[in-house]
Amino acid sequence: QVHLVESGGGLVQPGASLRLSCAASGSTFSTYALGWFRQAPGKAREFVGTISRSGFTTSYARSAQGRFDISRDNAKNTVYLQMDNLRSEDTGVYYCAAANSSGTPIDVVEFSSWGQGTQVTVSS
Repeated sequence: QVHLVESGGGLVQPGASLRLSCAASGSTFSTYALGWFRQAPGKAREFVGTISRSGFTTSYARSAQGRFDISRDNAKNTVYLQMDNLRSEDTGVYYCAAANSSGTPIDVVEFSSWGQGTQVTVSS
């Protein structure tokens, strides 16, 4: 298990950018694939993107492709979600999660550790 803490959420206008961070505790950070998910009020948690252990491979939801970028710094035990050109439909609580996987998992059930979430609101 790894302990995850997200930060960087906030209220922004449509078209703006935000960068979320997720700091992890534990010495085994580099052995986990890391994912970002989001949940809007009244909706199920949905996949946003994921990054492999090495950071060389990423996978994104169609809604995130071309606007979001995931990166990780294994030396700092941190994963990032850069979000550009934000839209109102990007509003929700964003969670990072860790999976003991060698690939780029995208299913909620593949992730064993979750952060507490950070709120992102896109509104004019």
